[in-house]
Amino acid sequence: MIVVAGEALIDLVPGPRGDAAEDGLPTLLPRRGGGPYNTAVALGRLGSAAGFCSRISRDAFGVSLLGGLSAAGVDAGLVQRGDEPTTLAVADIGTDGSAGYGFYAGGTADRLFTVPDALPPSVRALSFGTCSLVLEPGATAYETLLRREAGRGVFTALDPNIRPGLIPDPAAYRARFRSWLPSVTLLKLSEEDARWLAGAGAGHADGDGAVVESAVREWLAAGPAAVVLTRGADGLTVRTRDGSAVSVPGVRVPVVDTIGAGDTVNAALLHRLGVHDALSRPAVAALAADDWRDILAFAARAAAVTCTRAGAEPPWAAELER
Repeated sequence: MIVVAGEALIDLVPGPRGDAAEDGLPTLLPRRGGGPYNTAVALGRLGSAAGFCSRISRDAFGVSLLGGLSAAGVDAGLVQRGDEPTTLAVADIGTDGSAGYGFYAGGTADRLFTVPDALPPSVRALSFGTCSLVLEPGATAYETLLRREAGRGVFTALDPNIRPGLIPDPAAYRARFRSWLPSVTLLKLSEEDARWLAGAGAGHADGDGAVVESAVREWLAAGPAAVVLTRGADGLTVRTRDGSAVSVPGVRVPVVDTIGAGDTVNAALLHRLGVHDALSRPAVAALAADDWRDILAFAARAAAVTCTRAGAEPPWAAELER
């Protein structure tokens, strides 16, 4: 089983363009979300044995979140429950389909996650990311789980999925991120996140590429067996500890929005690594270039499907087979 640990929340997504309430306020539609939650749902839809490790509210949104896990075939045995409300994320969709977020996370259920005593023996891999590694006190609990399970030899995946508005001290967070790397097997991040973590800023200045390249080499030396960079419509690139790199192009589709696309990539990478029997550090190191092309191309196809529909709606396995 592949377990995803992290927040589950509700995205409030703008309704159809021009659709607004009588008082001029935009219509917002609730959608199940949260990076780790989306990753777990995507894994289940792709056909992996998946589990979710989190703390979910007992409110109506929490009930719906559990229903989404069940519908995707995701095991919720590691989910803790709380009476606190569900975290809300208000999405702002750009003209290119990109999404920005404002978060309402004070005193919400997922922040109070505690470390489980043990994971089931069937766990082959454990994935982390996004707000759950920022918002305390839950962040420390998730970090403890990451270090503990990595120390037991469990394959670990990390997608930082940076939300700058939630990070009051960027320098401290960057240092904390680097401290996780010895416990990470697979690091996946967008080019934008890589620039932020490398301190290269949010622009596309000529020097940014060199700064990111240097940072990726530094991150690989610190622990991960591979680093996957997503480049939006331009595709994905993996770099491994032996210095090799493999890239695949993106799949061109009409984009509705990009909500959940990166989370779908997380799931697709883990699912396809499982197909290649490569959910271990030695197995990742042994993958050939053609293996990586297959894994990355599968992830690109899966993410493209997600981009064709509103909200985080990752594909089912049958859709990719077609």
